Amino acid sequence: MNFYPMKLSSVPKNIIWGGVKLRELYNKKSEFEKIAESWELTVRDDGMSYIENGCYMGMSLREFTDKYPAAVGESFRGGSFPLLIKFIDAEKDLSVQVHPGDSYARIHENSSGKTEMWYVVHAEDGASLIYGLSESVTEADFAKAINGTISAELFTKIPIKTGDVFFIPPGQIHAICKGTLIAEIQQNSNITYRIYDYDRLDSDGKPRELHREKAVDVVKKYTPEEIKELSFSGNPNRRASVASGKILCDCEYFRVTHLNNDGELVFTVDEQSFVSLLFTHAENAVVSCNGVCLSVSAGDSLFIPAGCADVTLSGRSELLISEM
Repeated sequence: MNFYPMKLSSVPKNIIWGGVKLRELYNKKSEFEKIAESWELTVRDDGMSYIENGCYMGMSLREFTDKYPAAVGESFRGGSFPLLIKFIDAEKDLSVQVHPGDSYARIHENSSGKTEMWYVVHAEDGASLIYGLSESVTEADFAKAINGTISAELFTKIPIKTGDVFFIPPGQIHAICKGTLIAEIQQNSNITYRIYDYDRLDSDGKPRELHREKAVDVVKKYTPEEIKELSFSGNPNRRASVASGKILCDCEYFRVTHLNNDGELVFTVDEQSFVSLLFTHAENAVVSCNGVCLSVSAGDSLFIPAGCADVTLSGRSELLISEM
C-alpha cells in the first residue's frame, strides 16, 4: 500500500475560557470569536480529522483507519482510535478537574479512561497551573472538603514556563490556568470530572455541571516519584521512530518526543505504530515520504501511517512526535 504523510484538518472548539492565540499564531480557522481548543488528530463523533492531501484527500481519518487498520499499527484490531491530540489556549482559568482510569471509566462511562501529557508551547509571565493536591491534604481530607466550600488551599499551584512538561495520570487533580498555550497528547477519551469552576455560567446562564462524587471516587495523591515512574512505564519493546530529540513521555499508552530540527533528518516509521507530527514552529519545513513532499507550517498536524518506512524532514522546525 502506498501510504504517505497526510496533513490533517483541525477541529476548533468554543469553550468559555478560550482565547485568540490559535488564530494568531497558527492561523486556525473558526466561526467562533475565540478558539479554546484545536483538535489536531481526532477520530471521534464529537470531532473528526480529515485528510487534506494526496489520493486519500477528503477521507475522514476514521474511514481511512477502518479501511486500513494496519496503518494505525500492528497491534491495532479496530475499534476506538488510541489517541487524541490537541492544542489548548487558556485565556482564562480552566476548571479544576480530574479524570478516571480505564477500569472506572468502563464501568461508569462506557469509555476508556484518560491519561494525558502537556507540553507548554507558550506561557505568559506569571503563568501557572494546578497540579495535584496540596502537600498537607490527603485523599480523605479532599473527600471531606468536597461537599463544602472549595478553597485554593486544597490544591498545589505551581509556576510554569515555555517548554515545561507535565504528565497527568488518572486521579491527578489539575487545571490549566490563564496565559497558557499547551499541546496535549492523551488517550482518546473526553471524560472529565469538574471539581470547581469559579462559579461561572455557561452560554445559557446556568452554572456548569460539577461531578464531585465521581471525583472523590477516582482522585489519587501521587508522589513525584510515582508520576515519573508512570510517565516512563511503557512497553520496553516499543521502538522509537526518531533516535534524536528528547523523549518527554513513554507511558503505557503513548510515547512523545520533542524535536528541534535544522537541516535534513531521516527517520523510519515501521509497522509497529503510526506517527503523529505536531509542529509548534516551522520555517521552510518539508516532510517527504514515498514520493510525496509536503510543505508544513507552524500548527500543522501530520499523520504518518505505520509502515511508511523512511521519512525525511528538512528545513527548520520544532515539533512533537507521538506514537502508540
